Amino acid sequence: MFKLKKNRYLTSSLVILAVLSLGLTGCGTSAASNATSDTPAKTVLKVGATPVPHAEILEYIKPELAKEGVELRIVNYTDYVRPNLDLDSGDIDANFFQHTPYLDTFNKDHDLNLVPIAKVHIEPMGIYSKKITKVADFKAGDTIAIPNDPSNSGRALALLAKASLIQLKDGVGIKGTINDIIDNPKQLKITPIDAPQLPRVLQDPKVIAAVINTNYALEGGLNPTKDSLFTEDKDSPYANILVVKDSQKNDSALQKLAKALTSLSVKKFIEDKYQGSIVPAF
Repeated sequence: MFKLKKNRYLTSSLVILAVLSLGLTGCGTSAASNATSDTPAKTVLKVGATPVPHAEILEYIKPELAKEGVELRIVNYTDYVRPNLDLDSGDIDANFFQHTPYLDTFNKDHDLNLVPIAKVHIEPMGIYSKKITKVADFKAGDTIAIPNDPSNSGRALALLAKASLIQLKDGVGIKGTINDIIDNPKQLKITPIDAPQLPRVLQDPKVIAAVINTNYALEGGLNPTKDSLFTEDKDSPYANILVVKDSQKNDSALQKLAKALTSLSVKKFIEDKYQGSIVPAF
């Protein structure tokens, strides 16, 4: 009888210890609970970006953010629509791919409230061709492809006007459309195309040139400082921005990200790596 009672007490003790152990194990799954009093909890930020140069710049600041307790996870996009929709839905915490005129148009068209919290760099838009070497070489009836989204198409038309290929109505500026062309001396055929496809259409025998955003030009193996026939001035107002939901603009981790993207270290990285094809906006 004594041995039986002793074994019963031992079994009960083991059961209690097992329950306690399971309870303690369940409390240790988060980064915050694993952190010691001297180690801050790690915050994960998912940031959407187009591959070049945005994702490259984000990769550069990863180690610095890690020191501040922020784990940066980069989500690559190859279009201009999903990054804003995914940000609004909460699938990502921020995005880095666009300029303010595009964001303003997107917010209005989709009834969103996304806001910029940092201006990072400028990507001068350029006119590119595989068939001619200067603007004066365009012939009557040649086809020029431009981006088909409203803000970038207006920007492309303004660039064509600055290159004296067309003339736009007075006052339309970067908001012009094909219908605002009032003079087209060479009767150029201007064809809107999805922005990511523009470098590829340069291979089309029917397309003589394309107006391409720098990020897609770089992805397509084009060198903006050497391959473009004509580019925007370096004082272009189209700074690429870090964008978040308005309700999250004061979040401490996102503010750390904004600070890192506008550091002197990033300024030097942009200048050294891109050699003038991309310029810091700060």
